[in-house]
Amino acid sequence: MNDVPEVVTGNLLVDGALMLGAALFFVTVFRKLGLGATLGYIVGGAIIGPYALGLIGEADSIMAVSEIGIALLLFLVGLELNPGRLWRLRKDIFGLGLMQVMVCGLALAVLIHFTLGFSIEASIAIGLPLGLSSTAQVLPMLRNTGQLNHPRGERAFSVLLFQDLSIVPMITIIAAMSRAPVDPTAPSGGMLALYTVGAIVGLVLAGRFLLNPLFRLVGRLGERELFVVASLFAVIGSAALMHWLHLSTALGAFIAGVMLAESPYRHELESDVEPFRSILLGLFFLSVGMLIDFNAVAARPGLVFGLALGIIVVKAIVIAGLAYLFGMKKGRAIWLGLLLSQAGEFGFVLFGQAASAQLITREAASLFAAVVTLTMVSTPFLMRVIEWILERLPEPAVDLDGPEFSPETNVIVVGYGRFGQTVAQMLMAKRIPVTIIDSKPSQIELSEEFGTKVYYGDGTRVDLLRTAGAETAEGILFCQNPKELTRDKLEAVFTSFPHAAIMVRVYDRLQVIEFDGLDLAVCERELYESAISMGRESLIKLGIPRREAERVEREYRERDLERLDAQTVTGDLHAKFDRSFGVDRPLSDEAKNPA
Repeated sequence: MNDVPEVVTGNLLVDGALMLGAALFFVTVFRKLGLGATLGYIVGGAIIGPYALGLIGEADSIMAVSEIGIALLLFLVGLELNPGRLWRLRKDIFGLGLMQVMVCGLALAVLIHFTLGFSIEASIAIGLPLGLSSTAQVLPMLRNTGQLNHPRGERAFSVLLFQDLSIVPMITIIAAMSRAPVDPTAPSGGMLALYTVGAIVGLVLAGRFLLNPLFRLVGRLGERELFVVASLFAVIGSAALMHWLHLSTALGAFIAGVMLAESPYRHELESDVEPFRSILLGLFFLSVGMLIDFNAVAARPGLVFGLALGIIVVKAIVIAGLAYLFGMKKGRAIWLGLLLSQAGEFGFVLFGQAASAQLITREAASLFAAVVTLTMVSTPFLMRVIEWILERLPEPAVDLDGPEFSPETNVIVVGYGRFGQTVAQMLMAKRIPVTIIDSKPSQIELSEEFGTKVYYGDGTRVDLLRTAGAETAEGILFCQNPKELTRDKLEAVFTSFPHAAIMVRVYDRLQVIEFDGLDLAVCERELYESAISMGRESLIKLGIPRREAERVEREYRERDLERLDAQTVTGDLHAKFDRSFGVDRPLSDEAKNPA
């Protein structure tokens, strides 16, 4: 009686060690090669799986458990999207997302029908799932590269979210075409739709009236472990409810995340769930690799690779075209097309549904599972290709308005990156008209998506500044990369526009010294104020009284200016070094007033 648990435990330990070892080795190698962790997991799973070395054979059961990782991923994404932001994305979700699912699914169904000779029903049952992309693969890529909150990342997420919503209708369509005997226990398509609406409403209400109060209670108790348990309960509970209703578990977890997006405990929830998400999502991709049927690929390699290539090409063209019609620039539309060109993990589920409905054979389901996996493997390579292409495309200056089209304004701001945006917005806060110039088309296109007009050109050129109205401008603010600005360029600006106040962003004290003698109205080191602000606040957080921290700030500013003046005069960076603070040169304590 006691032998069985020991055997099971031993198998679990051995399998766990093999999977973690494979993940550790292959992810490290693929990271070193710059190919990403996802591909490392998939290749590692393929090597140890039943169709290669055969070290582990339970890929289906591993995938069933590791799909919780997808739910955790969607929960984390939901935490970053409050309901207001979702409402703002509604056109992309129900416009671009709907068109992508319909057009890609039908296009692939037609391709399969005419190339493989499948029936119309079988072609639809295969084509629609192939039209979906891999949420588990794309979202981590967007989050890791910081593009999820970028407009193009939001477009990709909107499409993926609608794809997740579309799983229920696809199950309904497959059930309606089924050739198998009717299962009296399975819910009908209409019931699934009602379940979906009811579950979403129920999760929204539960999030507002149960989850938020629960986390407030747990937060007051101060038990870290209990907070982790509550976090996992919120995710797995919502996913379990959707699974019980035969709906998308990932969608349930996502809704739970959205409901907690405005919670004061949002960041703590994210830090608690993230480690579980990373591990389980890694296991998911390992199981995807294990499902690669090398026998199926070896038996018909031309067909498998041809189908994978056809899916990628069709989806990339269709998605890029739709994105372009929805207002994306050409380069970004191509980026979105390649990003979503792979088939997704939900294909494994839907192919199983189609086989159970006797629309396709089990062998066909296995064949297309291998095709799906190959398309997923291709994504990291495709993204490297598109990055290489976009880097070498000529800057589309001809499509952008130059400053000759700008109205006459009081101020010209050159450079609209993170520095220039802050400066320009503060000016506009007092209704000061501003002409903004930037030399990066990508930055200009991004600014236009947020409703800000930026003109294309090199704002350090005198002739271009003249066309922008510099002769009548009261101020010219150089906020671009400081390394693009030289003393010669500034002297030419002073000579051409002597009436204008010239204000510059400089890189460091060396550049301040370089510009010495020029009548600059403002000369601001780009990290100076933020560094001082952080130093002051750090002192306060470490127990120094605010008054004393502010005295340190004042003294530092005075000494730094004294050092800068001496360095400018002598040309020696070591001048007045004794005026800088050090462990052996602290600021003396403030003298206390006598009682």
